[in-house]
Amino acid sequence: MSVEKVTCPVDKTLNLISRKWSIQIIRDMFFGKKHFKDFKEDKPKLSNKVLSSCLKDLEENGLIEKKVLNTTPVTTEYYLTEYGRSMNRIVYELAMFTLDDELDDTYPEDKRAELKNTFKQTLNIED
Repeated sequence: MSVEKVTCPVDKTLNLISRKWSIQIIRDMFFGKKHFKDFKEDKPKLSNKVLSSCLKDLEENGLIEKKVLNTTPVTTEYYLTEYGRSMNRIVYELAMFTLDDELDDTYPEDKRAELKNTFKQTLNIED
């Protein structure tokens, strides 16, 4: 699925990442996941077919690159491109949207602080 030409930059960005699972896969890559099976670890509803298609779309849109290693058996790894890594602020802000919401009681205050720090460090967000 290639990104269609749009005039609004918000629309273009959403076209890149709005496919189900795309932003979670990008997030996982920031946190070190790089193998097909890694992306499925905590997503039981994510089928192999959908994951494969999503990875292909992200690659076609220049957000990730696929490296096939000459190992036995052959190993495939996925990495964020520089363009994909530039989404760090988007992923961070998505996390902060929930973690800064005082009405959301999903996380106790100490866990919120820990998660904020983890996302900030992992995504290389500077103040």
